[in-house]
Amino acid sequence: MEVQDREFLRRWDGLGSRDASSRTEAMENICQEVMRKVEAIGPLPASVPSPPASGSPSNSELNGILAHLLMLSQRCPFEDVRERCICLLQTVQDLGVRIPRPLGNGPSRFIPEQEILQVSKVDTRTQSIFEDAFAALGRLDNVSLVMGFHPQYLDSFLRTQHYLLQMDGPLSLHYRHYICIMAAARHQCSYLVNLHVNDFLQVGGDPKWLNGLGEAPQKLQQLGELNKILAHRPWLLTKEHMKCLLKAEEHSWSLAELIHAVVLLTHYHSLASFTFGCGIMAEIHCDGGHTFRPPSLSQYCMCDIANGNGHSNHHDDPFGNQEVCGEVEVLMERMKQLQEGRDDEEASQEEMATRFEREKTESMLVVTAEDEECVPSRDISRHFEDPTYGYQDFSRSGEHVPTLRVQDYSWEDHGFSLVNRLYPDVGQMLDEKFQMAYNLTYNTMATHKDVDTSMLRRAIWNYIHCMFGIRYDDYDYGEINQLLDRSFKIYIKTMVCSPEKTTKRMYESFWRQFQHSEKVHVNLLLMEARMQAELLYALRAITRYMT
Repeated sequence: MEVQDREFLRRWDGLGSRDASSRTEAMENICQEVMRKVEAIGPLPASVPSPPASGSPSNSELNGILAHLLMLSQRCPFEDVRERCICLLQTVQDLGVRIPRPLGNGPSRFIPEQEILQVSKVDTRTQSIFEDAFAALGRLDNVSLVMGFHPQYLDSFLRTQHYLLQMDGPLSLHYRHYICIMAAARHQCSYLVNLHVNDFLQVGGDPKWLNGLGEAPQKLQQLGELNKILAHRPWLLTKEHMKCLLKAEEHSWSLAELIHAVVLLTHYHSLASFTFGCGIMAEIHCDGGHTFRPPSLSQYCMCDIANGNGHSNHHDDPFGNQEVCGEVEVLMERMKQLQEGRDDEEASQEEMATRFEREKTESMLVVTAEDEECVPSRDISRHFEDPTYGYQDFSRSGEHVPTLRVQDYSWEDHGFSLVNRLYPDVGQMLDEKFQMAYNLTYNTMATHKDVDTSMLRRAIWNYIHCMFGIRYDDYDYGEINQLLDRSFKIYIKTMVCSPEKTTKRMYESFWRQFQHSEKVHVNLLLMEARMQAELLYALRAITRYMT
């Protein structure tokens, strides 16, 4: 969305109302405004559709509005708004103005569009969650649609995110969105950067800050080092890093502000992981989400959108016809054997420690990427410093970084209370979200029902924490190799540590017999385990500074 059409789009809030008459009134105002802008372009020959409206500010403003209408025609959870937007776009096209069409195949590059919950075909509970999200942000984004496989989790996620971004808190609204941009940019996540650039401008942020981190206030620039270490090597954080921010004279952060910033940074680092891990596409109304070029020589018809034919629906699934014999059954049998082994014998503390060290070392041998280094574009890299700094394994040869033992510093006993004390209610919300992802189960594995998946969920969570050097004394790390195969480990490590390198091939190569909803569930686990790991190191450093 361009800066110049911000004012107009601000007046669309009525479309998020649960009151149908308020939506109708808002839609009438939008129709009148759009028709005024179309008429301002001047008379158009009936036989030749206009080129995309570009050049003059009024034309590019109309383009932004048409793209927004296109998004609403597919993503608004209110059927009356969707239908009116389709009609309005069709009317504009009939007047000879070229209208946009969506690019890509739905919300995800990895998951066929028809398998993702359609906005018009959800149950009452999910509908209510979608309506709340739309009312809060004026959009129902692709992340929410993909998370919609798991409405219980989505509800918790959206409430937390809404509180962090929009409710009372230590940081101003434009600072919050700028920190989100900084965090997403560290992983080259243009999807999240673009969303928050728009949000930053909408809450009155200074456009000059978007020229690069060097144009932002000194206070935000000082956050760059914390952002960098937290995103890639959080175990290196010390109380000295926190002291630099909290004792910076006129540019210093308060403890409450720093906690808010840390939670935002960790939330958006991990959300970048989810975005890449699920192949989330650009939003329809954002750059890369639509085009004004016609799909072929025949004129594009708005009714195609209403019928779901707005773009190609070919889904190439290289594994679609390939039978992966017994993958699920083998995994279930291993879980059963491990459970029986647990009942028969218990390993000594020394053996448990050895198995953790072995798994930690083996995780270093898992290579994250098949392709060469991703070079961030100038659009993204201007929002952070030191683009060469990236993930390195927790304990490389020649270095010794102490393991973080959970009984010495845990979320439940230490991190939770610190966050809740300095940023009330957020600790509770984060705790619910962690618990939701960790405990979420439908007791199914692919086509099998009544399966206890707790052992598998714990293995995934603890493997991620192991890669971050976090150890649970009561967990047998020998289980990880039994339950997580190599292709799955490659996917996990890439998505958690270098998410910008995640490919469709990686997504398709693990758990090939499982449903997309189960893979999305895995991604929720990975996202939350990563966020908790980052938070533990940051909060431990703050605790050490305070004591």
